[in-house]
Amino acid sequence: MTASETDFVSATRTAYDTVAVSYADLLKDALAASPWERAMLDTFSELVGAGARVGDLGCGPGRVTGYLAGRGLDAFGIDLSPGMVEVARQAFPGLEFEVGSMAALPLADASLAGALAWYSLIHTPPEQLSVLIMELARVLEPGGRLLTGFQVGAERRHIANGYGHDISLDAYRLDPDFIAGLLTEAGLTVEARLVRAPEPPHEKTPQAYLLARKQS
Repeated sequence: MTASETDFVSATRTAYDTVAVSYADLLKDALAASPWERAMLDTFSELVGAGARVGDLGCGPGRVTGYLAGRGLDAFGIDLSPGMVEVARQAFPGLEFEVGSMAALPLADASLAGALAWYSLIHTPPEQLSVLIMELARVLEPGGRLLTGFQVGAERRHIANGYGHDISLDAYRLDPDFIAGLLTEAGLTVEARLVRAPEPPHEKTPQAYLLARKQS
């Protein structure tokens, strides 16, 4: 990457280091309030199978990693933000968490039965997302599954204050058809998609979830 291409990576890391503790506290019960999200995560868990090795890639404070572990998966997390990883390790001391980039995952080829990119694609400019999705496909075993979630739209949103902190962070709303196309190009078959209405007061746009399977 050039210097300009890595600016957003540095900004994302700094922002999430800043908000890590507040973010974890504010969202700790979010899954309990969202049956749609639980339904997608539960379907993903059932399809990859009990005991399957699954990476929560862009795991944040580990709340979804912990949920997957509770569903019987061998789940671990990787996140760009050392602050988030530290919070995750404290919250879930029995699970593995590591600092790493989704653009160059510290994982072997075909080493995972499942990969989760849960709102972790949204800070990468859309024209660079193919790199991340190819990397997600690389680490999946044949027949392995990827589940991703994101806000629906086609614009960049700049965040100057988040979770009670001054930050500087860009987030991109994404077109499900665009993401589905990138998944197909990476050798994945989209098996299911859910687009749901926003849940007020915090959500302003529809939310999308795509479940895909790596071709054998």
